[in-house]
Amino acid sequence: MAKKTGHVAVPFLLTIFIGLLILGGGAMFAWNYWGLGKSNEPTAPVPRKVGVVSEEDNHTLLLVLEPQEYCPPTFVLVRSMPIKKQLVFIGIPSNTIAIANGGQASLIDSYNTGGAESAAKFVESVFGEKIDKYAQFNGDAFKSACDIFGGVSYPVNADIAGFKNDGSNQYLNSDQALTFVTYTMFKDGESERAFTASSLISSMVNQADGQNIAGNLDLSFNTVINKLQTNITSVDFKEHKNAIKFMFEHGNSIAVTITVDGVISGSDFIISESFIKSIQEKYFGDKK
Repeated sequence: MAKKTGHVAVPFLLTIFIGLLILGGGAMFAWNYWGLGKSNEPTAPVPRKVGVVSEEDNHTLLLVLEPQEYCPPTFVLVRSMPIKKQLVFIGIPSNTIAIANGGQASLIDSYNTGGAESAAKFVESVFGEKIDKYAQFNGDAFKSACDIFGGVSYPVNADIAGFKNDGSNQYLNSDQALTFVTYTMFKDGESERAFTASSLISSMVNQADGQNIAGNLDLSFNTVINKLQTNITSVDFKEHKNAIKFMFEHGNSIAVTITVDGVISGSDFIISESFIKSIQEKYFGDKK
């Protein structure tokens, strides 16, 4: 009589399979229970993902237009917050004074003594916030930057030859923009000129084609950087490039102009302490 091998083989194979599962499960339990195979080395921190925009990309920059004919230097403080898609421009009058080390110091004197770097330290002490970088433009560098943004339409209220002095919007090319921001006969003097400079730059940024600015960022940086006196490096640019592109690609009217609040005392300008406090709280609150 023939043996029924098929019926015997199936249970036999199932028994072996179940046994392997039990042994394997027991081995895995022991492996985990007694800590076998665990590394004593701590888990490496998760690196910041390339291209991710965060508060680490926030930075503060002092723009300085060096003295032009009959005009003192122009100072604009810029607070860049890519994660909020916002650029804040604050024009600082060149005749700003402050009390430092028990004595009176002025922005223009600081600049005359040590250039843009010294001016940055003065502004840093006045606002109580670190200025990460500075960039000093000569007239040619300023016009190159204007050309990159495509000029600006701006309401002109200055009695300058070739301009309409009626407060209407007028398109200004790079030469006209330079002439306008270095006009020294504004009614309220340096405080109005500082605001005008920051407002014009802000308008220029908002009127530009953000996609175009983002797409040509490398070329624009290379065009302007060699014309500046600055402590900005190519490494700085690479670290913040993605954040800047993000801001221009996805932002809408990203630039904001802040009017400096203060008082005119003779030929000097004194910034209000309450204004400084409000700026610290509103735009530097992310700093630890």
